[in-house]
Amino acid sequence: MSDRTEQQIAEESVARFLSGDTTARALGLTVSSVAPGAVTAHMTIRPEMLNGHGSAHGAALFAVADIAFAMACNSHGHPAVGRSCSIEYLASAHAGDAVTATAVERAVVGRGGIYDVALTRDGDGQLLTEMRGHSRQVTGLSPRSAGSTPALHDHA
Repeated sequence: MSDRTEQQIAEESVARFLSGDTTARALGLTVSSVAPGAVTAHMTIRPEMLNGHGSAHGAALFAVADIAFAMACNSHGHPAVGRSCSIEYLASAHAGDAVTATAVERAVVGRGGIYDVALTRDGDGQLLTEMRGHSRQVTGLSPRSAGSTPALHDHA
């Protein structure tokens, strides 16, 4: 039996996941909070993330929400993948806006999980998107080795 707590497993699992996620690193995503089934992630909208209307591309907003969802459903130490999700775009973000994705586990039944992710704009707290994701724990995969695991750090 392991002496690691659920919180330690969550922190180690998210750090390991983040270290292998090249998209998260390319987007400049950071993590400020981890708990079993929950993650808070941050990203700043850059000019190359804008659409033809000059606002944040839906793909950029989806990416930060999806990555927070992925880390939350992998926080229990068992490999999990997204099975499906739906997202509602409610307000726009612009270059320079810092955004926060808060992913929260709603239920885990067997190998399936349901997660809600709220994406807000820092500063005014405007709700930008709401996403619901469904995960599936997968068998036959082992969590990636930690390698050079980046430290989780506070969002400034």
